[in-house]
Amino acid sequence: MSHMGDVLAGFHAVWEFDTDSVLIRFERGIRRPKLFQALGERRIPYEALSAVEVTEGRRGTVVLHAVPRHGADPLMEAANGQLKDDCDPYRLVLPAERQTLAEYYADELRTVLGPDAKEPADRHLVAAPEPPLHFKAYDGKASFDGRAVAFRWFWTGASSAKWKCGDQTFPVGELAGIEWRSPEILNGYLRLLARGARDDGADEADQDPAAVVFGLGYGPVHESLPFAAAVLQAVRAADPAQETPDGEPVRRRTGDARRDPADIADRIRHLGELHGAGLLTDDEFSTKKAELLAEL
Repeated sequence: MSHMGDVLAGFHAVWEFDTDSVLIRFERGIRRPKLFQALGERRIPYEALSAVEVTEGRRGTVVLHAVPRHGADPLMEAANGQLKDDCDPYRLVLPAERQTLAEYYADELRTVLGPDAKEPADRHLVAAPEPPLHFKAYDGKASFDGRAVAFRWFWTGASSAKWKCGDQTFPVGELAGIEWRSPEILNGYLRLLARGARDDGADEADQDPAAVVFGLGYGPVHESLPFAAAVLQAVRAADPAQETPDGEPVRRRTGDARRDPADIADRIRHLGELHGAGLLTDDEFSTKKAELLAEL
């Protein structure tokens, strides 16, 4: 950009142009998209962009839209086209009378697009939100500390299949990616994809211990999508997963963190109910009970 330090203010964000990037500062407020408030600000290198467009918006507005390259931004990669226009962080909405100004900056941005702008990026060029991150899904709490994703199941929402497997911890080095289905779509979920596994996605999300399901008020976009983006970025940066002696990829391991004794007691009671209902064998019940007691 030839005018370093230029600032263009829209309705929900301010774009500050630098020599090699644009800093997008999202405004806070009750009428602002919650995703923008959660993101705060993002620095977008010009090399992360594939195109720039100016289009007519709604209700007397014009939109300056910077289109990211495929694979350049983990947030948009995780969203996979599911974001509504109003929640697209690459759209700056301006009053219609500022169309000439919007077109001017669009032309300026086009001059700094790299020669590979139309090609998919070979790495993430935009930073995802920093961990630790967490959110509540319908059937459990998802946490990410930068090294591993943890799912802790809720008594009221988790299926018996997930209770049978117990709480789950997934080191990023054992993951190949994530699958995020927006909570604004029916049957939304966040699923972790294991490295080298062939059957990921075969189970329904409510039966899959590698997935948490959303629902009304659970896993909202502004919480679950930044979470998914951070996990995806960490997965891309991780070393290949270690293999077991028989050459199979390591799948999952249960968490090592110590639990609240009351929580352990609740879980043992639930295991007893599953055992009494014939859903767990004697050996399965004894094994899971021993695992829970070992966490005290």
